[in-house]
Amino acid sequence: MKQSVILIAAMLLMAACGSHSEEDHGTWSEPYASGDSAEMIERGAYLVTIGACHDCHSPKVMTPEGPQIDTARLLSGHPSQQPVADIPQDARQWVLFDMGLTAFVGPWGVSFSANLTPDETGIGNWSYEQFETAIRRGKAKGLETNRPLLPPMPWEMYRHFTDEDLRSIFAYLKSIKPVENAVPAPIPPNRLEAMR
Repeated sequence: MKQSVILIAAMLLMAACGSHSEEDHGTWSEPYASGDSAEMIERGAYLVTIGACHDCHSPKVMTPEGPQIDTARLLSGHPSQQPVADIPQDARQWVLFDMGLTAFVGPWGVSFSANLTPDETGIGNWSYEQFETAIRRGKAKGLETNRPLLPPMPWEMYRHFTDEDLRSIFAYLKSIKPVENAVPAPIPPNRLEAMR
């Protein structure tokens, strides 16, 4: 029961954080540069926090109060060394989150939260244009020819960020500590059946 309440609360939080009406994204007068202002990076940190990015993209440590963000692995995605837990056969009609909230099971198979740090295994080699493509068009690794981003990533909501907001988020992500963590590839539904 407690897991159901946590799952519902997490889904409501994601929906609430990303919901606004269709609007102009605004413009940004300067191209992204590595020397972004402290204000821009600070705004990006704020947007990452209120956008609940840590909920899925930061690994957790278990405490007596429940899962807490592991600040040593901030925004590094699903831990590459963490095995996928057994998936119950009777869970076919459910969307499940792992205990660290970084792996997700549903009709799409299993998806893993991405590494958003500036390491090579994260977004270290990404251009701003790739980041914008990922968020605005829902494309994995920000490449038009790649697969769509998988649930529960609410890119359909986040695509409404203004250009200034997206540039601020990107500047912040490029400023944080790089964490080496090659997140596993998604597991398609046909392979999921074999895991049950």
